[in-house]
Amino acid sequence: MRYPILAAGLLAVTPASAQDSPVLTVYTYDSFVADWGPGPAIEAAFEATCACDLQFVAAGDGAALLGRVRLEGTRSDADVVLGLDTNLIAAASETGLFAPHGLVTPDLDMPVEWLDATFLPYDWGYFAFVHNAAMENVPTDFRALGASDTSIVIQDPRSSTPGLGLLMWVKAAYGNEAPAIWDALADNVVTVTPGWSEAYGLFLEGEADMVLSYTTSPAYHLIAEDDDSKAAANFSEGHYLQVEVAGQLASSDQPDLSKAFLDFMLTDAFQSVIPTTNWMYPAVTPKGGLPEGFEALVQPDQALLLSPEAAAGVRDVALDEWLTALSR
Repeated sequence: MRYPILAAGLLAVTPASAQDSPVLTVYTYDSFVADWGPGPAIEAAFEATCACDLQFVAAGDGAALLGRVRLEGTRSDADVVLGLDTNLIAAASETGLFAPHGLVTPDLDMPVEWLDATFLPYDWGYFAFVHNAAMENVPTDFRALGASDTSIVIQDPRSSTPGLGLLMWVKAAYGNEAPAIWDALADNVVTVTPGWSEAYGLFLEGEADMVLSYTTSPAYHLIAEDDDSKAAANFSEGHYLQVEVAGQLASSDQPDLSKAFLDFMLTDAFQSVIPTTNWMYPAVTPKGGLPEGFEALVQPDQALLLSPEAAAGVRDVALDEWLTALSR
């Protein structure tokens, strides 16, 4: 059962003119605020409840968010950062810049239990390589991919959460054998992009056979474009799970409004927007269920996930392995 602790406070806010409304600044990744992303609908829905001005600020891809907040420190204009994930939680916590959310969360519909007191999840999904459905001899594991002449586009793990997720995927699946996997994959990589949007765009333009994305990506083409020509390869090692999260900055000058936004994030008004705009699984299944088309998506045989602490512990080693392989 849900106990939104700030509901009464929100109802007590009186309407105000736009110029008098408090401003809530949320840093997020580029695709979230795109016209086709969830940002516009979520902005309108939250502003209808808060008598405030919600302003999303795009700050590159997911991993770049943490770098920007680290650089700005307590001087940051951000009240909330939305778009980190489990691979970045430990590093984000170490900055000391984030405050506990203090909220009682509802029951979440995710493959993992959530106990973090600072960061709240809003969606989740599995990383996958997306390809044209007509493609022949689709690799079904990393060894087969490395042994093939299949071209791929991936994202930089230093700026992109999918890019970092790929490093964790290989590390979780292969452990000490990860350097050999990367050595084999190096000549498959056409290019490395700063973020997901650039990589997926190159794939759609025909620059590579496959792109690092999500098992849910084909749902966009199927639902939004009535196009069943894209598919996600089902890898036998399993697929790495990404849980995307948001957190409130301790330096926020709008702490109550920040908590109200985090609370709102797990309501149906927010969660119902996620499947067909962010093209991920919502953390809380909307009242109407998932859209038709999601039932046809690849369901991994095994979910791979390193704890935030384990991910932080292997990140530098995994990054070095990746850099070494791709620099040869």
